[in-house]
Amino acid sequence: MAGTTREQRYRTLVELGIALSAERNHGRLLEKILKGAKSITNADGGTLYLVTEERDALRFEIMLNDTLNVAMGGTSGKDIPFPPLRLHDEAGAPNHKNVASSCALTADTINIEDAYDAEKFDFSGTKAFDAKTGYRSKSFLTVPLKNHDGEVTGVLQLINARDSRNRVIAFGAEIALMIEALASQAAVALDNARLIESQKQLFKAFIQLIAGAIDAKSPYTGGHCNRVPIITEMLAKAACDSTEGPFADFSLTEDEWYELGIAGGLHDCGKVTTPEYVVDKATKLETIYNRIHEVRMRFEVMKRDAVIQYLEGLVAGEEDADSLKAALDARLARIDDDFAFVAECNVGGEFMAPERIERLKAVAEQTWVRTLDDTLGLSIEEMRVRDPDAPKPPVVEKVLADQSWHVVPHEKSVDPARYAAEGIKLMPCAHRFNRGEVYNLAIGRGTLTAEDRFIINDHIIQTILMLKALPFPKTLRRVAEWAGGHHEKMDGSGYPKKLRREEMSLPARMMAIADIFEALTACDRPYKKAKALSEAIKIMSFMVKDQHIDPDLWELFLTSGVWKDYAEKFLRADQIDAVDITPYLRKPAA
Repeated sequence: MAGTTREQRYRTLVELGIALSAERNHGRLLEKILKGAKSITNADGGTLYLVTEERDALRFEIMLNDTLNVAMGGTSGKDIPFPPLRLHDEAGAPNHKNVASSCALTADTINIEDAYDAEKFDFSGTKAFDAKTGYRSKSFLTVPLKNHDGEVTGVLQLINARDSRNRVIAFGAEIALMIEALASQAAVALDNARLIESQKQLFKAFIQLIAGAIDAKSPYTGGHCNRVPIITEMLAKAACDSTEGPFADFSLTEDEWYELGIAGGLHDCGKVTTPEYVVDKATKLETIYNRIHEVRMRFEVMKRDAVIQYLEGLVAGEEDADSLKAALDARLARIDDDFAFVAECNVGGEFMAPERIERLKAVAEQTWVRTLDDTLGLSIEEMRVRDPDAPKPPVVEKVLADQSWHVVPHEKSVDPARYAAEGIKLMPCAHRFNRGEVYNLAIGRGTLTAEDRFIINDHIIQTILMLKALPFPKTLRRVAEWAGGHHEKMDGSGYPKKLRREEMSLPARMMAIADIFEALTACDRPYKKAKALSEAIKIMSFMVKDQHIDPDLWELFLTSGVWKDYAEKFLRADQIDAVDITPYLRKPAA
């Protein structure tokens, strides 16, 4: 072998080692290994096998042959039709008849000058192939791929080394040593690639586990955490496929696609901190249970007291029976009406008129007598917030009250510096909860107090803080930003950072659209009826006009058909109605 040829081969070996350490795509890595080995040895063909997970066979991964113009496996897109090579027969005996399986079993390099003269191995299949194709399989070099633990993870087999005049020759001893060195580097590179891929899959599975747990935590979220990433990725693909307009230059690398999937899967991870009874608060007095039952019993006591006073009046004979009965009936009717009003207020609605609030306050002034100690049977935490100097029963109490112990302080104070460092402008209320009865029943719209709303909105703050606390690698450095912006609005009126459109990345704006569209069309929310497709699109078109969602992405969402593709897969048939997107598209300039 000439000196220059040797230098070229060593240079190729070094360059391959560098390339293998940098390559992370499994298919391309396999091709580099086999093509590199063919280049160093000037072999006509070769096959790369990997040991199966069960370690009972060698699986064909890639096959190349110059003379026969064969390229299968790897990135070729062509499947290899041959079954795996068994390492043991049915009786459990090791398969040393096949040269590749023997190499895997012994972890030794096997160098054969001419297969037709090899008596130790069964080359009958090779000879039959040659007879059928006119090919002549001669020299074989079969090298094990051993990882850092010395475990065989694959086999590299080269066939028909060629000299400078393209004549088939044997694989020399020096060449075999070089291929063994390459195989060692290749095995480590494959092991690293497998480890990285397995870590990715584990991380992705863990994210899906978290998303599933959040969705299972409350029936009000359903499959939201799993569906939002799907819509986001559909919209991102539409942007990548655009050849003109604002997204003509938009593209995502393989790493960025993975980053987007992680951000989508974790976009609501902060909900693990949100109490379900706040998210699920269906009535104004609801905490872990609906406190209207306590209030009802007070009204029941008031009615019993009215009856007792009536009976006492009859016994005393101070007033005639008819007058007493008329007064009783009127009082009972008023109590019933007052409770019906309180119960109606508890359900919530779109608007609580001032006169209704005034009536609520007037009803609350009515009193009843509590004769039992209300500190008995309480938890240690409940006892901490009770006034130790409170009067002992019997006590006259209002039928509805805002007690001091209804106000629950924050368990730990918010660090303004940390919020400021993250650009968070949504600040908590003075108290964690205010469970005052009049305070809650007087809620103007819906069933949530300001404290409740912050706790629900706080999930996005917790998402950002949780994700920022994770030691993400460089390739995932934008996960927190992409995941944490789906409640921001293009005009800066969103939360928690009040970002404007130009301050948000495209993936974050995509996720905002995905989050809203999924929420509107979700059919697994027990508190609301799922919107029809046309209604959801109409609502979101108004959100574009109000500068809440990105107009360019909304246009792409409509024109690319993402809404339709998603609907066909995830919406009920009765939700998919006729939709004309034309009225919602921006008119071209005249």
